[in-house]
Amino acid sequence: MGRNAEIIAVGTELLLGQIANTNAKWISEQLALHGINVYYHGVVGDNLTRVKDMFDNAGERSDVVIITGGLGPTDDDLTREAFQLLSGLNMEEHKLSMDNIEAFFAKHKSTMTPNNRKQARVFEGAHIITNKVGMAPGMILHYNDTTWVFLPGVPREMKPMVVEEVLPFLSREQYQNTIIKSYVLRFIGIGESKLEHELKELIDQQNNPTIAPLAQNDGVVIRLTAKAATEGDVIQLLEQTKAQVLAKVGDYYFGMNDETLESSLLKRLLEKNHQITSAESLTGGKFIEKIISSPGASRVCKGSVVCYDQSVKRNVLNIPDELLINHGTVSEECALAMSKNVAELLNSSIGISFTGIAGPDPVEGKPVGTVYISIYMKDGKHFVEKYEFMGNRDGIRHRAVIKGFEILLNLLK
Repeated sequence: MGRNAEIIAVGTELLLGQIANTNAKWISEQLALHGINVYYHGVVGDNLTRVKDMFDNAGERSDVVIITGGLGPTDDDLTREAFQLLSGLNMEEHKLSMDNIEAFFAKHKSTMTPNNRKQARVFEGAHIITNKVGMAPGMILHYNDTTWVFLPGVPREMKPMVVEEVLPFLSREQYQNTIIKSYVLRFIGIGESKLEHELKELIDQQNNPTIAPLAQNDGVVIRLTAKAATEGDVIQLLEQTKAQVLAKVGDYYFGMNDETLESSLLKRLLEKNHQITSAESLTGGKFIEKIISSPGASRVCKGSVVCYDQSVKRNVLNIPDELLINHGTVSEECALAMSKNVAELLNSSIGISFTGIAGPDPVEGKPVGTVYISIYMKDGKHFVEKYEFMGNRDGIRHRAVIKGFEILLNLLK
């Protein structure tokens, strides 16, 4: 049976917006991969009563409570004190942690102030997690049928503790002799709500594996998580469910797990022995930059022309003056000429172009969000389409780039 987790971040700086609570996002992702549900996120400032009240509520409703922050040496680091007020458990100085703290100051040739001894205080009977890159250790303990995990708030200190100690501990505790594995299926060209609608029957019947849709900047993902006694059984469950999912929405599928839009496109271009170039107006090179971010891109990417100004379209891409005068730069005719001319100019088998209006003002009588994307292929395929994207300037440019990847992936399937 699964266990339900809660993540609490302690620190007034989080409430003031001085730093973002990235710890909760990262820990949630790790727990999900291990089949542990996260039902609550909480943030509380450096106030003893409020921290204690937050812990009290968490202990009543969650099987696992993971706390980050408030383990430092200063008076406003109150995580230990709040939990002691709640639990009545005794604290003691952990010798190994104290030795590490003293060694840290000796190494840096600085004087240790007395309040740093506070960081070595731990609850009696707790499982201690060594801090390999900082000073305050982590702790895992049981209290009132809840597993409590205390971790530093600094991500570079917290993350190794989670990976090396916390996740193995929780997995052993939750699933004795059970293997947990996840597939992340990636989709483009379909929204989260439509994807969930298409898979509603499967989601309603889910048990093992579980099916969880999630929207991301570069499309939508579905996470499948299965549990079984052996690796082979887990993979069989995942493969069966993956086949059921793709039978319904396979037209939108482009990759799995760590595969990205750019790596998937790179693979398809290599398979078909294509090379690609881009002519980019409103996207300003964002499309080609995304391709180049993928290792091995030099085998398929010839280059790009960023033709933001009309003179570059005319003088570099050789777009005729007559076309620009009669149809404008934001037009089907201009987009097609850009994609064809950049392919010929840079001697590639595929040319893709982006022209449009990202804002803030309309251009050539066309509203903000108007975008034309064209693809020219030397084997005879031509594509040009008009889109109306919503959002701010950066959002429109990003959506145009993602749409370009979607079109190319579909053409190369």
